[in-house]
Amino acid sequence: MNAKKELVDFLADKAQIKCASISFDQYYLGYKPTDIILKEGYSQEDLEEFLNKLNVDYDSGYGGQELWGTVWLMDSTWLTRGEYDGSEWWEHQIMPKIPELCKQ
Repeated sequence: MNAKKELVDFLADKAQIKCASISFDQYYLGYKPTDIILKEGYSQEDLEEFLNKLNVDYDSGYGGQELWGTVWLMDSTWLTRGEYDGSEWWEHQIMPKIPELCKQ
């Protein structure tokens, strides 16, 4: 799986990225962890650099997890990494509606 393509495809029908912090770790291959950051107020050049750093292939199947992190979106939702037994994916998180019993 290509990390850049996976994120871009996942975001196709979602809000624009506000900021992001992703860690890529292939310790079992002897590589040191890499933090890939996109700060608030980024420029188009910053976004391209962020995405280029994500342009890496990784094994999204079973085994060890390789990508961690959070991507905050402009609509106040966010993405986190889901993982089960090394199989991993992006999960879109939405704040639940506040029930009437919690309102004044």
